[in-house]
Amino acid sequence: MRTIDWVDDAIEIIDQTALPDRTTVLRLSTVEAVVDAIRSLAVRGAPALGVAGALGVALAARLHHDEPDRLADAVDRLRTARPTAVNLARGVDRAAARLAESPAAVLAEAVALRDEEEAASVAMARLGADLLGQLCPPRCRLLTHCNTGALATVTGGTALGVVVELHRRGGLESVIASETRPLLQGARLTAWELDRAGVDFRVAVDGAGPFLMARGLVDAVVVGADRICANGDTINKIGTYAHALGARRAGLPFVVVAPETTVDPATATGAQVEIEDRGSAEVVSFAAARTTPAGAGAVNPAFDVTPADLVTAVVTDRRVVRLDRGEQI
Repeated sequence: MRTIDWVDDAIEIIDQTALPDRTTVLRLSTVEAVVDAIRSLAVRGAPALGVAGALGVALAARLHHDEPDRLADAVDRLRTARPTAVNLARGVDRAAARLAESPAAVLAEAVALRDEEEAASVAMARLGADLLGQLCPPRCRLLTHCNTGALATVTGGTALGVVVELHRRGGLESVIASETRPLLQGARLTAWELDRAGVDFRVAVDGAGPFLMARGLVDAVVVGADRICANGDTINKIGTYAHALGARRAGLPFVVVAPETTVDPATATGAQVEIEDRGSAEVVSFAAARTTPAGAGAVNPAFDVTPADLVTAVVTDRRVVRLDRGEQI
């Protein structure tokens, strides 16, 4: 099933904040509800955010087509709901470019983006599995970080789509899913998707990754991306950079998988990307229970920047770029 879709004049998503305990479908019938779902991470993952943004504009066009000021405000709120992933702004802008035509034209553009992301997942899985089959034959032991499956896209996935394709081919031995603090997208979401796919996996705390690589328990690291800069710097969930450093020290391939829509040639390096800070609450407490002394503050960057020289290859739905061989994005 699609994890985000347009159904009977509204947007339906699987609520990622409820997993793995409950599989809940949220029906979003207002722009405010879409913005809240994006900010609360009920929908997350770069490709899924692009689709959510585009469908959000389609919803706004239907609701406010005769209120130009309100429509413009809705588009702006959707575009800026989260700042780091390039797909959100691109999805919003793509759908908004057809606002002068009709609400039906806007919806057609948003649905076309949804369908393209589905096709991109199929292509990334094939290209990524081909590459990892060459880098760590005959059967790979992989480490992955955050969630990059159908929940982060529409169907299939980016890095996790590659993992499942390797499993389908018989080229996967096992997966270590890092838990992904502070909201545990790896432990909650990736583990849920791997279990449903019948993949042998274990969950590890984030800090264990480099040590497990050093001990020879991992053959390659495969992750997604929220933005890939012109020089190959990769912006992804916080903790990715540490895994890249661990992979370099252990001499392991570090592969980034993301659709072409996540490549941002207009941003030269990762230093230019605004990194979202989500505030202290997610770090000083968990599941409504305080885990730090009262009054403790926290720094909570949602993403980090992995320098291009730590990346072996970038796999998109159109190409494989071997940064380790000097190829350019």
